[in-house]
Amino acid sequence: MPFELVFLFGAGFFGGILNSIAGGGSFLTFPALLIVGVPPISANATNTFASCAGYLSGTYALRKELYEHKQELPKILFISLIGGIIGAWLLLHIPESLFQKAIPWLLLFATILFIFGGKLNRVLKKLSSHHQHASSIGTFLLSLMLLGTSIYGGFFNAGLGIIILSYLALAGYSNINAMNGLKLLVSSTVSLIAISLFIYDDLIAWYEGFIVMLGTLTGGYVAANISRQFPQKYIRGFVIVASCSITFYFFLDLYFLNKEQT
Repeated sequence: MPFELVFLFGAGFFGGILNSIAGGGSFLTFPALLIVGVPPISANATNTFASCAGYLSGTYALRKELYEHKQELPKILFISLIGGIIGAWLLLHIPESLFQKAIPWLLLFATILFIFGGKLNRVLKKLSSHHQHASSIGTFLLSLMLLGTSIYGGFFNAGLGIIILSYLALAGYSNINAMNGLKLLVSSTVSLIAISLFIYDDLIAWYEGFIVMLGTLTGGYVAANISRQFPQKYIRGFVIVASCSITFYFFLDLYFLNKEQT
């Protein structure tokens, strides 16, 4: 029990630091929950719960930037809410064994997004700069993209922030503080509605979740000092190595160590 407590708090602590500096904290917290024995779907729901406090505090910190886009917020919140419900519903109705087989592929998708997300965002910003006045079709497609992003977030939390930033870049946003505020607002909305459904279905491992959440909040608080001492590229490099290693392990575990599952 003491080892489990220290292990989960440590994963949350370093995950909170990574989320604040470079993103990618779920690459540590989600596998940590699996390692201590939380079932895959419950681990995913618990990880969403543990991450939500950081989303909420970040949203509050950037409330002034969000206020500048107050006219757009109702639409963004509504679509995020619907997407979060759909994504969480899908998670609740997928067989545990099927979700377990999907884990390495979901982690691979999130890893690729983390590695190439910056380049993708730059490309999308260039595209959006040439189309400041979107047509009705373009607006509809952007709404579908936000809906799809929110569905992904309700289903699987890792990599959500990167996908949201890609949507915002394509939608024509350029102020990084406003983009981060909107990213955290969408993440908070998707997570809160998903957590509500997870609580109703009794999916959250409360003991493990609270430990990870406390670690995440502590890590996020410490991150301000850490970020001044370590170049972001090194932190980002660590996340890439960790995410690739963890993804490789889950592929190895699924297709070679547990062949009876395939």
